[in-house]
Amino acid sequence: MNCFITSESVTEGHPDKVCDQISDAILDDLIRQDPDSRVAIECLVTTGSVHVAGEVTSKGYVDVQKVVRSTLKEIGYTNPAFGIDYEDAGVWSSIHEQSPDISLGITENQDKCKEQGAGDQGMMYGFACNETPELMPLSIYLAHKLSKRLATVRKENLIPNLGPDGKSQVTIEYNHGRPKRLEAIIIAQQHTKEINESDLKKEILEKVIEHELKYLIDNGTKIYINATGQFVVGGPEGDTGVTGRKIIVDTYGGVGRHGGGAFSGKDPSKVDRSAAYSARYIAKNIVASGLANRCEIQLSYAIGIAKPLGINIDCFETGRIPDCEIADLVKKNFPLTPKEIIDYFNLKRPIYKKTAAYGHFGRAPEKDGSFSWEKTDKVELLKEEGFALSSHPRR
Repeated sequence: MNCFITSESVTEGHPDKVCDQISDAILDDLIRQDPDSRVAIECLVTTGSVHVAGEVTSKGYVDVQKVVRSTLKEIGYTNPAFGIDYEDAGVWSSIHEQSPDISLGITENQDKCKEQGAGDQGMMYGFACNETPELMPLSIYLAHKLSKRLATVRKENLIPNLGPDGKSQVTIEYNHGRPKRLEAIIIAQQHTKEINESDLKKEILEKVIEHELKYLIDNGTKIYINATGQFVVGGPEGDTGVTGRKIIVDTYGGVGRHGGGAFSGKDPSKVDRSAAYSARYIAKNIVASGLANRCEIQLSYAIGIAKPLGINIDCFETGRIPDCEIADLVKKNFPLTPKEIIDYFNLKRPIYKKTAAYGHFGRAPEKDGSFSWEKTDKVELLKEEGFALSSHPRR
């Protein structure tokens, strides 16, 4: 039985991703000064202007103007022709303190008699599958590769006259639940009027698509590049951007479910972020251990309460042991309360800006501790305890 799964990715110059990077750059600046900073920063960008708003409680101080402009410059918005540039953009800021009612529920008492509670209610999902070495769905893995390559050819001027905004989309044909072939590729890349559209398409085909995915392309693969005919007006001029509007790009590309909470601009006391990271870590270790080929975990929390209210495991009938037994292993061996998660992954560090483009998952842990939730240090333990369960006769 065949089916098709599609995922998209966007470059760092996409207006929504511009907002995510600004929000996380502000978060990093505050955590660098005060690791206990409480931050919930949102951003909106449109033609020639950036609007920053949110709640902050911190001993640090952030120069919003400086952070916004340096982020725009780093992304590549240095030319007014692209609708916004780092030197001349208008920057508005409206930031106030976090509600003391929320702080009351999530601040650990000095005498440790009250454990840090979750920063909000909600449910978070984690997912992993064995389709790629990174244990990510193949469609989002390939889409990110194309988006990263679009940014590379622009920054290194391998293709001239490109703008910062760009998108990719990949469709994979599946047969009986396993990837079979590459069905379609879509690229949308901003450019100036100085480059001929037919020349641009040829360059992108050769230097982006074939450079990354030639080994997967067959005679039936459909390829569309700037399908409207041109993409001159883009970035914040062509589409207003908002923090947290690319949550599927940030996670698993539409494979598996999503609780609805965004990541960027939120400090790790917000379980929207930290518990989603822990959920990915749990699912990845389960798949990496061989206990399942696919795994999705749901965690749910109540504001001010430390322990999750619910834990659900779904291995899509690929598990070596029942899902309920895997859930028992999770409760026993993994960090689940906000404090446990923050401490285990050492999340009170300025590691967030680099997560704000090209996905929060499927990337190797780095020396500075970034992407620590991608480690697979529970594999041997799960193999030992999980496969011991699998050898026991069922009741």
